[in-house]
Amino acid sequence: MALFPAFAGAAQPGEPPAGSSEGSRKELDWLSNPSFSTEDALLLHQRTTEAANLIPEKSPLESRTSSRSGLSGESDTDETLKQASKKRKKKKKKHHHFKKTKRKTKGGSSSSESDVDTKHIKDKGNGRNCEKEAAANLGKKTSDLTSSRSIWLDDVQAFTADTFKIDKKPDPGNWTYKSLYRGDIARYKRRGESCLGIDAKKQCITWDSSTSKRKQVQSQPERYFTKNNVKMLNTDGIPVCTKDCPSAQPAFIPVSQAETDDSPDKTTEVNPLGIYDPSTTVWLQGKGLKSADSESVNTQQTVQEPGINMNPMLMTKVEEHNKKVRENPRDINAWMEFISFQDELVRGPSPYASKGEQEVRRKSLKLILEKKLAILERAIESNPSNVDLKLARLKLCAEFWEPPALIKEWQKLIFLHPNNPEMWKKYLLFCQSQFTTFSVSKINSLYGKCLTTLAAVQDGSMVSHPLLPGTEEAMLAIFIQQCHFLRQAGHSEKAVSLFQALIDFTFFKPDSVKDLPTRGQVEFFEPFWDSGEPRIGEKGARGWKAWMHQQEKGGWVVLKDDDDDDEEIDEDEEIKDKTLPKWHIWLNVEYSREARHWLPWRPDKTKKETEEDCEDPERQVLFDDLGPSLIRLSNPNLQRQLLYSFLQFLGVPCTSKLFPSSLYIAMDENNIFDNVLYDDKPLTSVDFPLSGFNSIGHMDTILRRRHQIGHCKEGEEFIQNVFHVLFQIFTGKEKSNLSICWLQYEISKVVQCLKAKKKKKLKAQGRKSKRLAKNFLKAPDNRNDLSLWKLYAYLEWLLGNTDDSRKVFDTALCTAGTGGLKSAHLCSLSLLYAQLEVELLESIEGAVTSRAVHILTKLTESGPYVPYSGQMLSVNVLKARKTYEHALQEYLSKTPVSDQDRVSDADQLVNLVGCYALFQYLTVGIDAAVLIYKQASEKLEASGPQKCEKTGENFCIQNFPSALEAVILLHTNLLRFHMKISVYPLNPLREALTEALKRYPSNQSLWRSYIHIQRKSHSASKARRFFDNVTRSTNSLEPWLFAIQAEQMRKKLTEKVQRADVGEVHCTIPETGLTNRIIALFEHAVQSENGTHCPLLWRMYLSFMASLGKKEKSKGLFYKALQNCPWAKVLYMDAIEYFTDDLQETLDLMTEKELRVRVPMEELDLLLEI
Repeated sequence: MALFPAFAGAAQPGEPPAGSSEGSRKELDWLSNPSFSTEDALLLHQRTTEAANLIPEKSPLESRTSSRSGLSGESDTDETLKQASKKRKKKKKKHHHFKKTKRKTKGGSSSSESDVDTKHIKDKGNGRNCEKEAAANLGKKTSDLTSSRSIWLDDVQAFTADTFKIDKKPDPGNWTYKSLYRGDIARYKRRGESCLGIDAKKQCITWDSSTSKRKQVQSQPERYFTKNNVKMLNTDGIPVCTKDCPSAQPAFIPVSQAETDDSPDKTTEVNPLGIYDPSTTVWLQGKGLKSADSESVNTQQTVQEPGINMNPMLMTKVEEHNKKVRENPRDINAWMEFISFQDELVRGPSPYASKGEQEVRRKSLKLILEKKLAILERAIESNPSNVDLKLARLKLCAEFWEPPALIKEWQKLIFLHPNNPEMWKKYLLFCQSQFTTFSVSKINSLYGKCLTTLAAVQDGSMVSHPLLPGTEEAMLAIFIQQCHFLRQAGHSEKAVSLFQALIDFTFFKPDSVKDLPTRGQVEFFEPFWDSGEPRIGEKGARGWKAWMHQQEKGGWVVLKDDDDDDEEIDEDEEIKDKTLPKWHIWLNVEYSREARHWLPWRPDKTKKETEEDCEDPERQVLFDDLGPSLIRLSNPNLQRQLLYSFLQFLGVPCTSKLFPSSLYIAMDENNIFDNVLYDDKPLTSVDFPLSGFNSIGHMDTILRRRHQIGHCKEGEEFIQNVFHVLFQIFTGKEKSNLSICWLQYEISKVVQCLKAKKKKKLKAQGRKSKRLAKNFLKAPDNRNDLSLWKLYAYLEWLLGNTDDSRKVFDTALCTAGTGGLKSAHLCSLSLLYAQLEVELLESIEGAVTSRAVHILTKLTESGPYVPYSGQMLSVNVLKARKTYEHALQEYLSKTPVSDQDRVSDADQLVNLVGCYALFQYLTVGIDAAVLIYKQASEKLEASGPQKCEKTGENFCIQNFPSALEAVILLHTNLLRFHMKISVYPLNPLREALTEALKRYPSNQSLWRSYIHIQRKSHSASKARRFFDNVTRSTNSLEPWLFAIQAEQMRKKLTEKVQRADVGEVHCTIPETGLTNRIIALFEHAVQSENGTHCPLLWRMYLSFMASLGKKEKSKGLFYKALQNCPWAKVLYMDAIEYFTDDLQETLDLMTEKELRVRVPMEELDLLLEI
């Protein structure tokens, strides 16, 4: 039979050639197929049909093979096999770029590459002779094929199920490349566990392409923080329930059952047990999903696959924001929300990536800033006069603009809005924190320019810009911020002079100049300042007003004082030990001069001194340094705020606080974590109102922290003179408040002596303080002042004179009258007396007959107070409980009329709740006391915000919530005391503190209590979660500071346990990574808005890094801190202690920035040579 009909004339097998030469026969010999046999073809076709009937469903391999082995009469020749094999080999060579060298064999075909022996596995189920003969013939022909050349499984199309080949010829390439050639490795995978060749129904082979195989081998499992997985986590999830689900959700997510066919025969080749669902069966067969399932999966991939397709949620939010700013371009909040939304938008997948298109944009910080900047510019175009938008733009530009360009933009903004005090505050902070352009004189003159401009706006002399509300209060805040800036830079003399000048300028102003504008008044004030007359705090100070009156009369005669001259400390005595390192000696001398020379130097006319006699010219303060900063305060509340700020500046405890704008900038001292008498006396622990701030003359490094008690002799005299001058200004209640401040200052020095355990100093200080308290009580105006009596009695108690203190308390209660529960001062006195007595108890058993219950019971009676005699009647206790209950209900239901009534009622309510809860604690138990506190707290929480909204006064907003704060403090202190003397669970105290700190995140006393109880906890996870939640929800810096302190306390405890010298130690606190956790907390804190420019935070960070021994990292951190707080002298002093070799370099840097250096290196060298 001819292979091609066109060559039918060619000789058939077994026939002689017809009319052709020998040459033509040889040329056309390749067109004939001598091995073709019609009988064999028919038998092979019959066998293939029978095998297909035996297997109901074909495997993917068999279906693929059968499709390739469709037999026809025209294509079953040897030439077809040859051509297919050659094409396959050429294709593989071209694809893999691999050339095989052909080897010539002796007596064999030149194209043969290997000799292949083929085994034939005969069909055991078919025993017919014809099939045996056919199989033998086919096996013989296959053997002929494989013996002449290499053969592939696909090439032998008819024997895919039973044909195997063994290549016995060695391949040297396996030795060379240490592995098989990937083209010779089978590209299929078996599924199932049955032996190959036993049961055809259980065989399943899936084909994998070589490219996907290679990709799977190369790809490694991705972690959760990779880019693709972060995108996937940020996408919205798929709801597991439909809208038709009932409102009451079950406790578990139901799994929907797939619908199965009802046909009885579910077993197939890939599902022999019939347990797989249809989708799994189709997947095992190597086929794709059905169309019905593909839609749901494609929808799921659309949502889950990050970076592909549109995110409908983000797209909707973008449309909403665009609609808001388009419809209402004057809405500033909408613009700000749109800008904040950009962070969320960039974190997630882009809503603009088209379907099936992978997003390739690089999400960088610069991209976010540029988008925000573009939105801000659009917003400013719509609102050209809005200041908030312009400030937000400058804040963004600070990320990628150079400092000179930023300064120019700020100057333009200040020029356009010179009457905006909030903008001035931000501008001052910006200039103050620019290290490259910073110098003390430049920033000080900038403060003066700011206050001069705002004073002109206040006077009305700047007609172009109106006076904004709150300008006067903002001017005072800027003035106090300037004073703290000078104190932190080391120029304490200038800061004190500023306060002296403004107090004289405010309280001793002559009537003849009150109608003049501010600058005119300053011009009249300058001659008084330069006249050499005593100023506020100096001996013999009479004030500006008295000086002008006397000048009009011709001046007064200066009388010489007969006081002995104070012995001055010789400079040689400043260096006590010359063997110390040079840096150590410099720190000692600098600290000594800082403590003694914080007052401005003035020539003493009695000693005929002149300005040339001053050894340190920096100690003299010229009027040009303070004249521009003088402002006019007309509000009495602000005038009092100025006085109390000055007293706080000198270290006197006061109830007022700094303005929020300058609070964290001025915070630079590590005493924020100090617990004074904390563990011993939980009910009456002393909390200083202004902890975290260095008082004047107490600047030292964070490691040494030498606690100087009070000031030097000159400083103490200065404070006394200030109080004497202020007593001349005020009368009545204000004078009483000043007396309380002075006595509190004396008590604070006693407490410091107790803490330092200096008995000799305590005895001397106690005598001074008692003398002052007695002098106060001898004054006719103060004889009935229960506040002073309370402080005097408390002073005696602290000094250890318990009997004397009880006599003072009893005397005060006897002379107080019969005010009872309606007198706030009487309640406060009785509460302190009872708390001190309760702290002496070792347990509450038998406390019903104690002195404390007697005090609280007598408070409810209308009769005079009778001292404790040792007996208590049960009837009196029952009557007192009823009286307390009625009084509390009356105050809780009372509606105050005015703000003054509101404040007085709040103070009275706090004292009443404290007395009632302590009474219940002693007579009933802790649960009854806690119930009283909860009842009062709920009432204050419900009524406080509504009343403050109605009035809108700052006075109310600042004072009324403090009532709730005070009640919470009483509550937590009582729980702490009860846990000290008896067994009580920690959870109630922890819950009370967490709820209170969520409401008052800046309360240092509550934070001290919280970390105090958490340090005893084995697990820190709850505290860490709580700190994390609070820091996210507030801008206060206290949560960051106390979170860092809690971790550092935990680290010290862990190290202490591990270092214990008791043999083998098993650490009971399994903490790892505490160092890295603390560093991460510091990094997050210094990046916060209030933490960036807080010197205390940078000092703590630098101290921690230095304690780890990482000198290079610490030095880098020091320069990073200077970039944000270049004015803080304590940072430079800390660096001198950490980096002792860089003493001269650090001093040169301080001199360059004009910080106060009291001991130059040249002077130190001279002192060391003497």
